[in-house]
Amino acid sequence: MEGTFREQLFFLVLCLSFLKGDTRYIGVQENDITPEGLFALLNSELKREIPETLIYRRPLRCLDMVAVEGQFTFTADRSQLSCAAFFIAEPEQVISVEYDSVDIDCRGGDFIKVFDGWVMKGEKFPSSQDHALPLMERYVDYCDSGTVRRTVRSSQNVAMLFFRIHTAGSSFTLTVRKPINPFPCNIISQTPEGSFTMVIPQQHRNCSFSIIYPVEIKIAELSLGHLNDFPIKRSIPGCAGAGDFVELLGGNGMDPSKMFPVADLCYNFNGPAQMKIGCDNTVVRMVSSGKFVNRVVFQYRLLDRQELQRIKVNSVEDFCFTG
Repeated sequence: MEGTFREQLFFLVLCLSFLKGDTRYIGVQENDITPEGLFALLNSELKREIPETLIYRRPLRCLDMVAVEGQFTFTADRSQLSCAAFFIAEPEQVISVEYDSVDIDCRGGDFIKVFDGWVMKGEKFPSSQDHALPLMERYVDYCDSGTVRRTVRSSQNVAMLFFRIHTAGSSFTLTVRKPINPFPCNIISQTPEGSFTMVIPQQHRNCSFSIIYPVEIKIAELSLGHLNDFPIKRSIPGCAGAGDFVELLGGNGMDPSKMFPVADLCYNFNGPAQMKIGCDNTVVRMVSSGKFVNRVVFQYRLLDRQELQRIKVNSVEDFCFTG
């Protein structure tokens, strides 16, 4: 049986950490790329202090994670046919990738593609339901547009680079920046613990906050604008029919649209309301009609082994463990 989502991600982190001399987590296999620990690898880069007058530079690996601004150069020492780099920023930032120089053979089958989001084991974040662009428009191929589009910008705090190089000596250099996003939507957390305030200001969109760990979610405040104007009749269980609501999702993949609904909330309250979700991936997802300003404030923390075991014993769910 194929290993779990988190086990595969652990392998990816391990591979990358080994290259750094840091044996703490990671995993990717061609285009079936998978997550969990990618995030231990972040520690050294996230905490790196770089004077503003200097530009951080380092080589880019065939399998890599980039969490800091800087200039990155890949030079093939042999044929490299299946490479990927993950980019991640803070929740309130997006990723900007600028091509400084490119020496590859596009006609010979080489390519460099930026994807607006992450792809792991065929699943994509954000899901197609939560992203403004059609799927194929989320891929930007340098060989198709590089001469007219030297900079590619993501819609959220994560992006990916896929590249294939056939000939040793071929290379490219790019600069990664992290501009501020005033209204962040669709976020992957870099850590298993933290807090976040999600606001959708009268926009018809869906936003997901993904935590690739089993966690306890505490919702401190939920403000849905429609309840300031009229009451909702709760004749139907759950939030069916509500144009504005928040749902908690759990699953072992990356795509929120393929995850299991754990709870939905469509009324204002000041918490705390909390739930433990023993899944490899936990998502707080807000759906907005665009008619109101909606806001949710929540905290999250990693579940320990004892908590996971208790939840597993007491749970009647078979997709993950909730409590």
